[in-house]
Amino acid sequence: MSRKLKKRIKRVGIGAAVYIAAVLFSHFVPRIAVGSLQINAALIAFLAAYVIIGGDVVKNAVKNIGHGQIFDENFLMMVATAGAFIVAEYEEAVAVMLFYQVGECFQSYAVNKSRKSIADLMDIRPDYANVIRDGEAVEVGPEEVAIGETILVKPGERIPLDGTVMKGNSSLDTMALTGESLPRDVAEGEEVISGCVNLSGVLEVRVSKGFGESTVAKILDLVENAGSKKSEAEHFITKFARYYTPIVVGLAVLLAIIPPLAAGGGWADWIYRALSFLVISCPCALVISIPLSFFGGLGGASRNGILIKGSNYLEALADAEMIVMDKTGTLTKGIFAVKTINPVSGVAPEELLETAAYAESFSNHPISKSLLQSYGKTIDSSRIKDVEETAGHGISAVFDGRNILAGNSRMMESRGITVKTAAEIGTIVHVAREKEYLGYIVIADEVKADAREAVDGFKKAGMKNIVMLTGDQKKTADCIAEELGITEVYAELLPAGKVEQVEKLLAAKSEKGRLVFVGDGINDAPVLARADIGVAMGGLGSDAAIEAADVVIMTDEPSKIVKAMQISKKTLAIVKQNIVFAIGVKVLVLLLAAVGIATMWAAVFADVGVAVIAILNAMRAMK
Repeated sequence: MSRKLKKRIKRVGIGAAVYIAAVLFSHFVPRIAVGSLQINAALIAFLAAYVIIGGDVVKNAVKNIGHGQIFDENFLMMVATAGAFIVAEYEEAVAVMLFYQVGECFQSYAVNKSRKSIADLMDIRPDYANVIRDGEAVEVGPEEVAIGETILVKPGERIPLDGTVMKGNSSLDTMALTGESLPRDVAEGEEVISGCVNLSGVLEVRVSKGFGESTVAKILDLVENAGSKKSEAEHFITKFARYYTPIVVGLAVLLAIIPPLAAGGGWADWIYRALSFLVISCPCALVISIPLSFFGGLGGASRNGILIKGSNYLEALADAEMIVMDKTGTLTKGIFAVKTINPVSGVAPEELLETAAYAESFSNHPISKSLLQSYGKTIDSSRIKDVEETAGHGISAVFDGRNILAGNSRMMESRGITVKTAAEIGTIVHVAREKEYLGYIVIADEVKADAREAVDGFKKAGMKNIVMLTGDQKKTADCIAEELGITEVYAELLPAGKVEQVEKLLAAKSEKGRLVFVGDGINDAPVLARADIGVAMGGLGSDAAIEAADVVIMTDEPSKIVKAMQISKKTLAIVKQNIVFAIGVKVLVLLLAAVGIATMWAAVFADVGVAVIAILNAMRAMK
């Protein structure tokens, strides 16, 4: 609980005690004789309670009037309660202000709680970095560390900057970034991102990005600006309150003047009705609960590792009818691995893999890395020489004194070697030694564990189209699509081709429907920007994709997109419930007040009671 809220609760509590004393005075000691003067003790006590409880409301109302902002809830409360004092309804005047302030305290608590779910992410901001200079670790601000310098991260410390582990291994707590409770193991040569907590070993990390471009800085920027982009519902309420409040003030004035003029009397009764009318008309329930609902939805999403850049995007997700996804890095891991080893008769699988691994040992290509990882043994560089790489074909070398080849079928055919046709889907590496064909190895990108779950979730959500776009070969794309249950596939696309295809899909969707594009690579940035809602895989995705996207999935799990849609629909349902409930109750009680049935106590319920119920309902969006 914030210090400001505690102070407010304390003040309202003191005011409530004075109010109770005033009620007792009004019943048992209404007046006190001082000489020949009869002092209205009850009035003084009620005024004291009023000043303690509602002094800030009156002050804000006067200040806002001075700034030209007349018609707000402060003005309505001041006029209504001051009028109640004029018609000698002291007890009700203070009660209205008291319950209004109780509602405001409740609102502050709810807002603070919903804000905390997002503000918790602010804890990922690093306070310092231990940079190694002249052989010693020097504590400096993260902003002072240059790209290429090495930082030391001890157990229990937060990684301050993005980089590559140069020495050491450890487990990292990524909960604050991804919502994932399981630690992530890292070793030498692996990349680490800022904001994670080092749990065990000491790490030496070479910095790859300055603080301003680091993962933690970008996440903090997303979080801090998430509330600035309002939804259509929030814009509607802002406009609604701007016109609604002056109208009801005008109606209250007419209600106080016209009936008694027409009837020739009864001013006090009609003024009382008009004051009740003012209290009821206060739009607090809508003005407070709707932004709170969206804020709670944004907070709930962030706890699930989903960063949504504004309420407008959270709202738009509920109208999604088309989901278009990139393949590599989105539905697949983007990490190549050896799928099968297929030697010819007389050649052992181990021999085939070893020959291919040595041929590829000097290359940094993902295919080469996957072969070396599958081989799993240390490469003896003395066994390999005369390595020559032919772009788009493969590698030739001398291994253990014999000429070897590792590459595609075009390379083998150019050397007069007949290859075996591969039935599997993936990248095929053919291997030969001294012009003798040894067999082939299939390397493929792995499908993400939750990719099928995500596609099934989209279908259950009623997506009109589920589309996969990829620059990969059609045969590979069709195989992945069939495995995941996707029927609409467009393969062998360049970045411009992806944008063109998305344009066609945008033209085919309904007027209110939204197209969601999900991608992770730098080549996806133009499509992410063009789609109605761009979703980037943030854990391993490129900076360009994250910048262009409207939603960032920090865990790289496509199933989290389904979760984001569920949060969106739940939030929108709560918003609609609050709008219907608040307006419905207010209209009913306004009519009752106008005909003299509803008292100011009913007005308090129609204002504060409805606001509290709406806020309680809005808080469900946080869960």
